[in-house]
Amino acid sequence: MSNQEPEINSKIKEAAKEQLALIKRGTAEIVPEAELLAKLERSIATGKPLRIKLGVDPSTSDLHLGHTVVLQKLKNFQDLGHQVLFLIGDFTAQIGDPSGKSETRKQLSKDEVQKNTKTYADQVLKILNPSKTSIVFNSQWCDPLKISDVIRLASQITVARMLERDDFAKRYSEKLPIALHEFLYPVMQAYDSVQLRADVELGGTDQKFNVLLGRDFQKAAGQEAQAVVLLPILEGTDGVLKMSKSLNNYIGITDAPKEMFGKIMAVSDKLMFRFYELLTSQDLEKIKTLHPKEAKVKLAHELVERFHGTEAANDAAEQFESVFSKKQIPDDVPTIIVTMAQIALTKVLAENDMVSSLSEARRLIAQGGVTVNGEKVLDTAFIIENETEALIKAGKRKFLKVVFKQRPTNN
Repeated sequence: MSNQEPEINSKIKEAAKEQLALIKRGTAEIVPEAELLAKLERSIATGKPLRIKLGVDPSTSDLHLGHTVVLQKLKNFQDLGHQVLFLIGDFTAQIGDPSGKSETRKQLSKDEVQKNTKTYADQVLKILNPSKTSIVFNSQWCDPLKISDVIRLASQITVARMLERDDFAKRYSEKLPIALHEFLYPVMQAYDSVQLRADVELGGTDQKFNVLLGRDFQKAAGQEAQAVVLLPILEGTDGVLKMSKSLNNYIGITDAPKEMFGKIMAVSDKLMFRFYELLTSQDLEKIKTLHPKEAKVKLAHELVERFHGTEAANDAAEQFESVFSKKQIPDDVPTIIVTMAQIALTKVLAENDMVSSLSEARRLIAQGGVTVNGEKVLDTAFIIENETEALIKAGKRKFLKVVFKQRPTNN
């Protein structure tokens, strides 16, 4: 803190504590909490908002609810009057973040980064207030760096310190390769904090080493060190593993409204409360007084409304009630026309995105998760034949009508 600190009276201290209480909700760790509180007190006393940094690499084009945990916390800071610096790592994405990885991460090309970047701003602004969000790109200050500049930055940290990172230490002990460029990723992320003069940086728990390094680099640059707010990793729909597209346990924020609503309604009650804590600002004690189904409907409606609007959320809720509570068939079942008199059920499922593959189709059938015209099918070699049309239901939410162009044969 500077020598010209404003006088902090009791009302300011109390207001800062209230802000801190909101910020702490759902967080895993704040480092150091006392420094963040002091920053909040100073911000209130001076009327100057804090600069809140979040850096993301455009490694994929679409975001899921797991990504929005930290975005919701950014929204909390915005609601408290602070300035959000949403940093898109269009430079660092070309290095590849090694955090939590057991092997060297694939480096993205400039074309891949630019393609993914285009969708990020639109998606995050579904949560953040556009008027209070500054979107910045680290290529602005990283691209002009010379090799001598990078060497100077790298000289601020030792190899021993790098090997304190859990993932690097694990790979080193197991004699797994660590590419030299991977050491540069946390260096460049820390340099971002210096360039932005961040007061606070947010990140997932897997980013702890990187964001703490930002504090060291800021101190070396003669700046006040940023406070760090770490958010937990959100579990996927299975309630166990990290939400991930590769694990197929994710709920995408670009999922169709009815699909998103249905996925949320299918999660466990325990995971539902986890979603409430990390993805909403709802009073958790009030939510606990609701019947679990009522609470889940309320959650699904809020999240669908956030990403798709009120009308879409209302429609999704009505369809869910109609189809799943009353066991009715939705009005907008997609239809395909086939030109033969018979077709394999697995082929229909796989080729119409009802499952991800033929093997997944066979698994779902064997588990009793598929019906044809209301009858459960358990034969993985089942052929749909002698029908003018057939209604297929896969799992709890997917319907498809198959219309046969040829007339069925008469046996």
